[in-house]
Amino acid sequence: MYTLLKTEGLARRGRVITPHGTLETPVFMNVATQAAIKGGLSALDLKAAGCQIALCNTYHLHLRPGEDTVRKLGGLHGFMGWDAPMLTDSGGFQVFSLSRLRKISEEGVSFASHLDGRRIFLSPEGAVEIQRKLGADIIMALDECVENPAPYEYVKQSAERTARWLERTAKAVKNLRADGDGRPDSACWGINQGGTYDDLRTDHMKRIAELDMPGYAVGGLAVGEETAMMYHILDAVGEHMPPGKPRYLMGVGTPENIIEAVARGIDFFDCVMPARNARHGRLYTWEGRINILNERYKEDGAPVDPSCRCPLCANHSRAYLRHLFKAGEVLALRLAVLHNLTFYNTLTVKIREAIETNTFAAFRKRYTGVLDGKALS
Repeated sequence: MYTLLKTEGLARRGRVITPHGTLETPVFMNVATQAAIKGGLSALDLKAAGCQIALCNTYHLHLRPGEDTVRKLGGLHGFMGWDAPMLTDSGGFQVFSLSRLRKISEEGVSFASHLDGRRIFLSPEGAVEIQRKLGADIIMALDECVENPAPYEYVKQSAERTARWLERTAKAVKNLRADGDGRPDSACWGINQGGTYDDLRTDHMKRIAELDMPGYAVGGLAVGEETAMMYHILDAVGEHMPPGKPRYLMGVGTPENIIEAVARGIDFFDCVMPARNARHGRLYTWEGRINILNERYKEDGAPVDPSCRCPLCANHSRAYLRHLFKAGEVLALRLAVLHNLTFYNTLTVKIREAIETNTFAAFRKRYTGVLDGKALS
């Protein structure tokens, strides 16, 4: 259940209640792809980083260890030791990335496992069943993500099929609840598609809004289009998204992407970028990005970010982290990922505080051109 608490312009400060806890929005979801954060982080580390909600990957967990195994071991919460809210995707984006190994039909998607090549079929109903066995609080409907740009006619057909899949998904959720499958409280959200075409995006959003899903996502962005186009699509779609439902921009993005999307009314975000960048020595600070591998940090005794209280910044220097990377120590990955995830979660805390105090416009102005740029020191 979503409650809108405060607005500043289109920016929204809200609250979502789930079976495993309450979420304060806007919120960043930390991506635990295979029930763990790459870089050696556990569920306890997520709590330390200020994470409110974790996102796990349906495609990968279906392949290994399998949803039945996860269910026997207490669902994802028991399996990975996470007692807070959980969202699982439908696997649609991963299938998109397997374009040469897949076949899409009205029934669903057939694809080859990247692990062993075995053929797997995923239907809208099957995606619901898998995710409910995984035990997520929020599950995502199966959709088709198309590369941007793509031909208009194909995107039109794809969006129409995704809408029909969502209709089947909504019916499947209703039937599973009636059958008492043990997960009556998981909320299934719909996904808006339509490529970079305004009319397809808005028509699709209007159609799926009629299904009255508990929440809605905007998918198929940050997959080839310019950033300005992504913002343009959010502007076009936003006015047609139900105001009383949470809004999720999938797979996005940089700190400034998040600020700009909040300014356009988005509540939920996820992205592998902070953890991936951290594993390559690229760290976020409130004065911009730094590359810890640079020679300039060899004897730098300052913390990565003096204003940060993550385990890295509270206890170690830039020089020490650089040394760990150069020495190939696994600890480098762990500390760097903890830092970037703490930064992203702190970013959404500050955004919420800014909306509450009517200072979001000033916050946006202060950090535009800063957070995604290179730090001067």
